[in-house]
Amino acid sequence: MSERSVSRRSQEKRWYTVHAPEQFDRVPIGKTPANDPSTILDRTLETTLGEITDNASENTTKLTFKITDVGSDAAYTELIKHELTRDYMRSLVRRGASKIDANIPVVTTDDHRVKIQPVALTTKRANHSQEVAIRQAMVEMVQEAAADRTFEALMDSIVDGRLSSAIYAETKTIYPLRRIEIQKAELLARPEELAEEAETSVDVDEADVDLEEAA
Repeated sequence: MSERSVSRRSQEKRWYTVHAPEQFDRVPIGKTPANDPSTILDRTLETTLGEITDNASENTTKLTFKITDVGSDAAYTELIKHELTRDYMRSLVRRGASKIDANIPVVTTDDHRVKIQPVALTTKRANHSQEVAIRQAMVEMVQEAAADRTFEALMDSIVDGRLSSAIYAETKTIYPLRRIEIQKAELLARPEELAEEAETSVDVDEADVDLEEAA
């Protein structure tokens, strides 16, 4: 291909300003090129909360956005993942203390499946029963939060720290804690995907199963 052809094709590309969702005031978070606007749908872009809020202290939080809509010169996104940086999580761990985490799949009121990973960090080493009680409390509170919120509201409560603060207030009575963090929250499936799963799932009636004892 000639240099002229490459140059012409490059000039045909259009740059789209990518915006964060409305919950982040649709601030610009980057630019992406495309010959055809439909090709940038589902592209993902990672940034930090600090870059969105212009607050360097929040650069420990990584956010991943997916493009869901494209205008004449702009692309609009939804938040699909919240994650704390490894360096930050590593800095929270103390020798002689407990780190208690959980992986919790939940479904929000608007049928989004989300995996949430809270972590509790104690002041000293907790015993096994205390760790079990703290983990159970975290699981119950995350499940309750999802059962009462839309996907956007749930992610909002994670990003701004309200969910972790609520869990801290509840679990600190079990054993002294230094802090609670939501180290990761990720969208696993949208409503249409859950609906498709429900349609393809097969309910098996026990009466239809032939159970034969081995001779």
